[in-house]
Amino acid sequence: MSSGAEKLRKILSANIKNRRKTLKLSQEKLAEATELSAQTINDIEGCRMWVSDKSIIKLAEALNVEAYQLLIPTGETDGLLPPLSPVETLAALRQDIKKTIDEQFESVLKRGV
Repeated sequence: MSSGAEKLRKILSANIKNRRKTLKLSQEKLAEATELSAQTINDIEGCRMWVSDKSIIKLAEALNVEAYQLLIPTGETDGLLPPLSPVETLAALRQDIKKTIDEQFESVLKRGV
C-alpha cells in the first residue's frame, strides 16, 4: 500500500473510532446504524480495510458528521501523520479504489463466475 493510502486509512480509522467513542457507540451499534457488519467496522478501525464512498457516507451519517470530515486529520491524528494535501488525498483514494477493484476482479476470475 502506498504511504499516502496508508496515511488516509489511519486518518479515517482514527476519526471513526474517536467519533464513535465520543457518541458512546460500540462497534456493534455503529454496525447496526450503518448496515455494515461489526467485523467490517473492526477492520476499518484497524486499518485493514478500505471502504466505498457509499460506506463512508453511511458512516458519516451514523456519526453525525459530513463525509469529508472523516478524511481530515484532527488533533488526535495530527501527531501521527502529516496532513495530506487534497491532491494527495485524491491520489491515495484513486489508487486504493483501483487496487480494490483489481482484487475483486481477480477474485471473480478465479471463481470462474
